[in-house]
Amino acid sequence: MKKLSVLNLRAGQVFTEPVYIEGNSLLVPAGIAIRKKDIDRLKSWGIDEVYTNGEALVSTPDQTEGAVKSALSKGHTDSSKPKNHILSLPDVHENKGAYRTYKGLIEGVGNLFTSISSGLSVETRSIDTIAGRLLQAVREQREQIMGFILGGEVEGFELAKSSVNTAILSTLIAIELRVPNHKILQITTGALLHDVGMLKLPKDIVEKKGGLSDAELQRIQAHPLYSYKIICKELLYPEEVGVVALQHHERWNGEGYPRRIAGEAIELGARIVCVADAFEAMVSEKPYRNSMIGYQAMKNLLSDNSRRFDPEVLKAFIKTMGIYPIGSIVILNNGAIARVVEVHKDAPLRPQIRILVDEFGKTFNQDDGDLMDLLIERSLFIARAIDPKEFSKVP
Repeated sequence: MKKLSVLNLRAGQVFTEPVYIEGNSLLVPAGIAIRKKDIDRLKSWGIDEVYTNGEALVSTPDQTEGAVKSALSKGHTDSSKPKNHILSLPDVHENKGAYRTYKGLIEGVGNLFTSISSGLSVETRSIDTIAGRLLQAVREQREQIMGFILGGEVEGFELAKSSVNTAILSTLIAIELRVPNHKILQITTGALLHDVGMLKLPKDIVEKKGGLSDAELQRIQAHPLYSYKIICKELLYPEEVGVVALQHHERWNGEGYPRRIAGEAIELGARIVCVADAFEAMVSEKPYRNSMIGYQAMKNLLSDNSRRFDPEVLKAFIKTMGIYPIGSIVILNNGAIARVVEVHKDAPLRPQIRILVDEFGKTFNQDDGDLMDLLIERSLFIARAIDPKEFSKVP
């Protein structure tokens, strides 16, 4: 292999072959841009040289997008097959029936929220129908629906999308905890409506990019009370549904809001939605920050140390989602790029994956790459998770 001086590396460089650190530890796969923090890390480790059999394609970030497309399309793809968005998370073209269901749920909740915001009467039957469809989708299309939380690109309806994602995750946790079926439906409904009180707040506060004033923060922290009032007083749902929304910002250690209750005094449904809502918030873009990749969001949850979350609920969530949630894009130790398609409850670091770009740089359509179980393929392991937004999509 050729030696490359770290001093000569530039952020945005893309190589035709993988770049390795000493000892065959992967730095970046072929066709993937080197980041400034990769270079800074090498320097902090005292590493002076890296190794590759490839050639540098670009030297500036502005050129990266075209070079990545070129590197991934030139000679590596079977021309008899249509190209696909191979580096995206599960996209709208995969499992079209499941995606239609997911999108329909979001649009249904979005229309519901529009009616509530406009002061129009809403029949609970329509909400019950959405909750029932969501529960059925989670039971029958679990992997696809979970994948869309990280990768489903539905434009607009941001509050509705957040609500549907939170309800999907909450339902999965409730199922893992073996909550009785009638209570699962209550939790699903409460999760769908947990943030409906946000509709009572001024948009300039909800969408504010800077820090909130004390008065604005108090307004935000009142939204669980507004949600409870809408659910129980206007929609006439039972207390069991309303309390999910009322308590979903309470903390296990008693430092939450609005009532600062702690531990098992918080209803189980609210404890479940608390975890699901926190994860969903981290992996979704907000006006004031970018989204996290699923792996980093899971790490943040794991570092909670029983402050915010019920440890048993969090444990159930980890078992359901894995450390690398379904839909995550990961780089393997051999340089291949893959998408997580299934998790093992007892081995969260070794999920089932589908190859998108193999170790030789050959790219695959969403369903064509090899399906591998890292619990069986013991020589392979995940080197790191990556953010698909860093990379170009092959047209």
